[in-house]
Amino acid sequence: MEPNEIAQKSREERQDAAGLREWLGLSVLALTTLLLALDFSVLHLALPQLAADLQPSGAQQLWILDIYGFMIAGFLVTMGSLGDRIGRRKLLMIGSFAFGLCSIAAAFSVNAEMLIVTRALLGIAGATLMPSTLSLISNMFTQPKQRGTAIAVWLSCFSAGGAIGPLVGGLMLEKFWWGSVFLLGVPVMLVLLMTAPFLLPEFRDPNARKFDLFSVAISLFCILSVVYGLKEMASYGLDGRSILWIALGLGAGYLFIRRQQKVREPLLDLQFFRNRTFNGALIGLFITVLALGGFALFFAQYLQLVAGLSPLQAGLWMIPYAVANIAGAMATPILASKMRVSSLIAGGLTLSIIGFLSFNLIVWLSFPGVQTMVMGSIIIMLGLSPLMVLSTDLVVASVPPEKTGAASSLSEMSSELGMALGITIFGTIGTAVYRHLVAGYIPKGISQETGQAVSDTLASAVAVAKSLPDHSVLEAAKHAFLSGIQVVGGVSSILLLGLIVLYLTLLRDVRR
Repeated sequence: MEPNEIAQKSREERQDAAGLREWLGLSVLALTTLLLALDFSVLHLALPQLAADLQPSGAQQLWILDIYGFMIAGFLVTMGSLGDRIGRRKLLMIGSFAFGLCSIAAAFSVNAEMLIVTRALLGIAGATLMPSTLSLISNMFTQPKQRGTAIAVWLSCFSAGGAIGPLVGGLMLEKFWWGSVFLLGVPVMLVLLMTAPFLLPEFRDPNARKFDLFSVAISLFCILSVVYGLKEMASYGLDGRSILWIALGLGAGYLFIRRQQKVREPLLDLQFFRNRTFNGALIGLFITVLALGGFALFFAQYLQLVAGLSPLQAGLWMIPYAVANIAGAMATPILASKMRVSSLIAGGLTLSIIGFLSFNLIVWLSFPGVQTMVMGSIIIMLGLSPLMVLSTDLVVASVPPEKTGAASSLSEMSSELGMALGITIFGTIGTAVYRHLVAGYIPKGISQETGQAVSDTLASAVAVAKSLPDHSVLEAAKHAFLSGIQVVGGVSSILLLGLIVLYLTLLRDVRR
């Protein structure tokens, strides 16, 4: 490259570099992301107080917990495309205002029905925030290195929110009523509404046409049906109802794709999927979160059911792996500036495989359980962080700037479906291994109900432990549960090994 070309490139890089305004804007967006992650987990602790006050039925309790995630998943694609049309900052501010109002309404709900409705509205508002924050980041930080750092901060705040949610919720519930957990979002949304006009620029697609409402309806039915079917499968196993809902959702998905091929201005631009980098990044995010969902499910159960820790103690032991995720995410942009994307991701995935396989040490070598699980979780999160940061970066960098809202929504959707499917698939695998191994240890002298409880899940076995003739049955149940974790770790390792091959081949030429 000639000296004048180098100078020209240097001038262009200086002009495109983000300044103080963009970094302050990022802090506001990151705070919003932290709140959204916190809102996912904080309600579980409030459920006992909430149930005593509002007295919801069992079905209503499930809807109170699940409807928020359902609505976010269902409206992500719609809101990502809407932000491209009307403006991402405008949609973010509208969603923030709605989120604040719905939080207040949820906090002061007078019955279960009102809380379910307000939680649903909170989910719709949350769906406006998630793709808006990521697409704004991609537009505010155009230099690859700065964009990678900004996305690392964004993902770190999401991890931090999930980790501190139980702790913050526990502290709030010790001093206030159950509705106080919803009011955490109000001051954050006020900060966003006051600062967004000054710190966040506006971006929209100048060539966007009218909104296809029929495509919106089909996409909502598709995503909500699939997610609901997966949730039902995770709760009650593979039955006709869960299969029906998933089949209906997949059928709606086929109709949605067909319509996007015919309309002049599709809700989702299928041209995205002709880019192998875009496809590889989405697949990587999906499989990574799939494995992460199974790990998180069994890690939390292990700490409470096998190690016998209280919910607060378990929450404290889960903080190290969230900190590891943050550290790995923040180190990724630095490492990515020195090596190929595919090599960095492959190296991280190799580290995660070691973390998954380390769970075998608990059974095979009788290593201390809690320490081994926590150490394994740290290794797993350190290894997965490069893929999560760089794949998210690749998704938004692989599409035109005016389409980053839709691309961001697909990134979020990939993670949502990966988490739901991971809990379902790995929960089923772990439960099957547990039931197979524990069946031979159930004594003949106990009641049928007690025997059924022991063979069902470890949680039910712990619940009836006092009625068992000796502790050997419970110890066998715990050992069977650990064997389930080993199998889940092995399957996760195979999936990550496949991802290593994918990234080394599909993205071998991609550089930062």
